[in-house]
Amino acid sequence: MEVQVDILEFQVPVEKNKTLFVWDIQQSQQEADIYNSLYIIFSSFGPLYLVKVCPNSPLNPTGFYALIKFYSAIQASKAQRQTDGRSLFQSSPLKVRLCSKETPHFLADSCRPLSHACCLELANHCLGFTGWTSDIITLKELTNEEEEEEEGGVKRRLRFGCLLQLCFPHHRKMTRGAAVVEDSFTSTGADVLIQKRCKLLRLVREKALVQAFTTVLLIQLGDGKVMVEVKQTSDQVLSDQAEGVVQVNKLSWTDCPLDEDEEWNLTVS
Repeated sequence: MEVQVDILEFQVPVEKNKTLFVWDIQQSQQEADIYNSLYIIFSSFGPLYLVKVCPNSPLNPTGFYALIKFYSAIQASKAQRQTDGRSLFQSSPLKVRLCSKETPHFLADSCRPLSHACCLELANHCLGFTGWTSDIITLKELTNEEEEEEEGGVKRRLRFGCLLQLCFPHHRKMTRGAAVVEDSFTSTGADVLIQKRCKLLRLVREKALVQAFTTVLLIQLGDGKVMVEVKQTSDQVLSDQAEGVVQVNKLSWTDCPLDEDEEWNLTVS
C-alpha cells in the first residue's frame, strides 16, 4: 500500500491545491456561527491557515461563500472529497471545490513566513504543547540613544537583538533564529520609555522564534505520525561561537503591519 507523505513548512501557503472554495451557504445563520461551524468541520482534517466567510455579491442569491486554506495539500484534497455535496451544518448541500487557477508567478516563488501566532498554532497542533521548546541564548539592548530634544519630549532610539534556540526533544532536532528590531520615538516620560522597551523586547523574541521556525519541516506520514527535519541554510546560526553575536534581519517597529486580509482567487474546479 502506498504511504502518503506531506511536508508542512512554516510559511504562508499560496498553492492552489491548499485552498478550498465553499458556496451555497444559506443565510439561516449568523456569519460568526457559520465561521465556527466551518472551522470545526474542516480543522478535523488538519490545521488551517485561514477560514474566511463572505456575503454573496448583490447579483447572486442571498447567502455566503467561504474560503478555507490548509497547510497541507493532501488534507485539503481529503476535506474536499468528504464534504462536497453534504449539508454539514445546514439543511441543503454545500458545494466544495479546490481552486483551479495557477498561482500567480509573483506568489509562487514567495516564501513569506507565518506570523508568530500561526507558528505557535501549527507547532502545537502537529507536535503538541510539549513537543517543542524555545530558549533565549542572548537578548541584548544594542542601542539606547537620545538623538535630540523636541517640543514636548526627547527623541530616542531603541534597538534590541535576540538569539534564540528552538528544540524538538522527541526528534532530537535543534535550530536557532535571530532578529533585531528598533524604533525611534518621542519620549515624554519614563512610562513611555518603559512601554516602548517592553513592546520591542516582546517583538524581538517573537521575530527570532519565527525566524527559527522558517528552517523547520514537519513531515506528516499517512499513519498520522509527524517527523521533524531542519533545513540547513547558509545564514543559519548554529555554532557555539555565535553566542552573543546577532547577525540579523533588521526590522523597524514601523515596518510591522498588522495582519491584513489577503486577496483571493475564486476560480474553482
